[in-house]
Amino acid sequence: MNHEKFTGFFQGWHIPFPSLNVYLAGGAECFGGLLLLLGLGSRLVCLPLIFTMIVAYSTAEVAAVKKIFDDPDKFVSAAPFLFMLTCFIVLAFGPGVFSLDWLIGRKFFQKNKTLHA
Repeated sequence: MNHEKFTGFFQGWHIPFPSLNVYLAGGAECFGGLLLLLGLGSRLVCLPLIFTMIVAYSTAEVAAVKKIFDDPDKFVSAAPFLFMLTCFIVLAFGPGVFSLDWLIGRKFFQKNKTLHA
């Protein structure tokens, strides 16, 4: 929402092409997060989101990464952790039955199967 402010942050973190990367990271987080919320293209969307969170850790949360074994609470309490963990879980297990991916798959690819509890 504030392009100039975040471009300044990215310049301070020595991220190349800060202006372009502000748009790329913001787009990945905004549209990727929306698609993840809807469960549409979930596994594919998780890849750029995981990459964005790794960059966030390696730039904005360097102290947390350096102390991952000495102080793991600092690592898991950093802002990118829950987003990255969520993406890894969805990437590994899929979006689940409350997703558009599941509905589309059921309609077009699994016509004779029923949901088992």
